[in-house]
Amino acid sequence: MRLLHQLTKCGNMSEQYSLSPRELQVMEALRQLGGYARNIEMAEVLSVSDETIRRTIKSLSKLGIVERNHGVVRLLDAQAEIGFFQRLGEFTKEKKKIAQTVATLVQDGMTLFLDVGSTTAFVAEALRVKKNLTVITNSTNVAHKLLEHNDNRVFLLGGEVRKDEMGSFGFIAAEQARLHIYDMVILSPDALDPKFGFLFQSLVEAELASVVVERARQTTVAMVHQKFETSGSHQSFEPHVVDQIVTDIPPGRKLAAKLARWHINTLTVSQ
Repeated sequence: MRLLHQLTKCGNMSEQYSLSPRELQVMEALRQLGGYARNIEMAEVLSVSDETIRRTIKSLSKLGIVERNHGVVRLLDAQAEIGFFQRLGEFTKEKKKIAQTVATLVQDGMTLFLDVGSTTAFVAEALRVKKNLTVITNSTNVAHKLLEHNDNRVFLLGGEVRKDEMGSFGFIAAEQARLHIYDMVILSPDALDPKFGFLFQSLVEAELASVVVERARQTTVAMVHQKFETSGSHQSFEPHVVDQIVTDIPPGRKLAAKLARWHINTLTVSQ
């Protein structure tokens, strides 16, 4: 028996569609995952096959309830901000390769900090092969991927939750972040400037990054090459505190010289 669900269309017009229990379950799973997810994540949450999820998503897409973009599904009525969703769907192949390389630097049992960057979300997925991690994060996406998996412990920082970043920021998040010492901090800044180093568009994101870097034994930046020699509004930490940058294509001569001057090791996945 199919269930009725009221959907609001454009303007003040509304139509009544009948949704199956499976379609309602998928919508609820998307809400639990923050309004966006990959098919494999929803299949895991609902304990069904990928094919079942694909069929259901196709049906919901025709009704205008979800949007599919580069392998990521977004629940339209969840009103999750598009910013993070769009970034998650950009340069996915490059980000996956970067994430796999970052994961090789992480050992079982480490204490890590992962930020809200879209590349960091891929790193979290790659880290699911690791065991006994202690993960501190302000990202709801990272927390979900690693929570109660392979005996991991996950600490989600408090503070103001921002939908455009799907994470928490502010004084409370910074104070809680100071309570930990990190074997490795993994960050995905918005830009790499040859003069100022790693930059962020968001002030609160830059402030939190500066806090965790001060508590880190090792700092790793995961970044696609499209961010090279671009600019951001806020500098967080001095570039020389970064131990290594993992990227998909080697930087140009000028930027490579600067990275060497800052004593930053460059790991390129294409190599």
